[in-house]
Amino acid sequence: MTTDHAQEHAGARRGEPLLAADGVEMAEGIYKMYPSSHGIPVADWATDFDHADPEYNKHAHEIWDDLRERCPVAHSERYGGTWLPTRHEDVRKIAYDTENFTSRQVIVVNGRADPEMSPVGQAPPITSDPPYHQHARKLLLSQFRPNKIDPLEGEIRAICRQRLDDLGEIVPGETVIDAATQYAQHIPPAVISRMLGFPPGDDDKFRYFIHHVIENIDGSPEEKLAVGLEFNAYLDAQIEDHKQNPRDDLTSYLLEAEIGGQKLPHETVRGAMLLLLIAGIDTTWSAIGASLWHLAQNPADVERLRNDPDVMIFALEEFLRAYAPVTMARLVAKDVEIGGCPMKEEDFVLLPFPAANRDPEFIENADKFIIDRRVNRHSAFGLGIHRCLGSNLARLELRVAIEEFVNRFPDFSLPKEGDQTTWSLGQIRGPRSLPLLIR
Repeated sequence: MTTDHAQEHAGARRGEPLLAADGVEMAEGIYKMYPSSHGIPVADWATDFDHADPEYNKHAHEIWDDLRERCPVAHSERYGGTWLPTRHEDVRKIAYDTENFTSRQVIVVNGRADPEMSPVGQAPPITSDPPYHQHARKLLLSQFRPNKIDPLEGEIRAICRQRLDDLGEIVPGETVIDAATQYAQHIPPAVISRMLGFPPGDDDKFRYFIHHVIENIDGSPEEKLAVGLEFNAYLDAQIEDHKQNPRDDLTSYLLEAEIGGQKLPHETVRGAMLLLLIAGIDTTWSAIGASLWHLAQNPADVERLRNDPDVMIFALEEFLRAYAPVTMARLVAKDVEIGGCPMKEEDFVLLPFPAANRDPEFIENADKFIIDRRVNRHSAFGLGIHRCLGSNLARLELRVAIEEFVNRFPDFSLPKEGDQTTWSLGQIRGPRSLPLLIR
């Protein structure tokens, strides 16, 4: 989709940005803000798409399939100008290109992060560019290797069983549970808060902060400023507590870590904690919820998992491929052409790894869930230098959560009234409410 074509169809929704340099108060690190297009219906997904529209994640697979045929790179004037490639080839090309694209900002909103924040960014290493990125990633990678993650399995299994016990009395054929709010959304927060050494009762706070960062895309500058200050104050309190009471956890590790012989600045420690909370929670609970949504409609796959546990090694990767939750973003660092589209400096580019996973030019029978798929080179954890460093933890949580659920409930389905699932808004796709009938 060329820029001229997009502007012809989308009108002038980009508008003139407000500038911090003019005295407008903005959230930390934001230097300009484009007008909100909140509530304006999408005219055409090819020329006016909006990842904050409730219909986007609900119908994402159909939208991506349509765009792949029609564009295959969609464009919107919203959020100051945004592109959406849908082919694996284009997503991969951009993800590996650190010269023409910057990771300074990975969430598409109306504001733009200050270029002065590069190459570190607000939440290193995911917002970092080379060469700093390599140092920041290496620092965290050591904490997510199998020898650190595998010992957590028993604790994760206990968390899952406790959540299932807390569902209370189940009357087969009558009881409807919400597998998202009563199960999936509690598992990753419990695990990551334990790893960071945060109070175990703060799960609701995590969900509140994550909702505002990930889903409240069109929030006003005042609202974003207020939530940003609140989030920073919470993290600052945890840092101060760990300084006074060091212990064996990730926060104390970050406080003692060094890059180039220097301890990390306070803002870098806080940014890394922000990343671990956001990336470690919303993504995994979305994958758990989407996998259960699939199983509720495919009893043969539940039976296969129960009768042939060895199939899980393939099923796990197929859940990740078919229901990958994560779309990242880049900012165009300098004018570049991708797929025949002229992308301009500071345009956003969404990288829908789930769409790349469903590209029929990349993978055979891409639109089908094949529980024992052998060849499965999916991109659920991203591509390039920013590939998810927590993939071992995500795989472990997803596997254990599914195993415990199907072992407790051998027969479950969508409610008799039909699918009542509500889906998330924004770049992380997963159920926010998932009513299931226990049969």
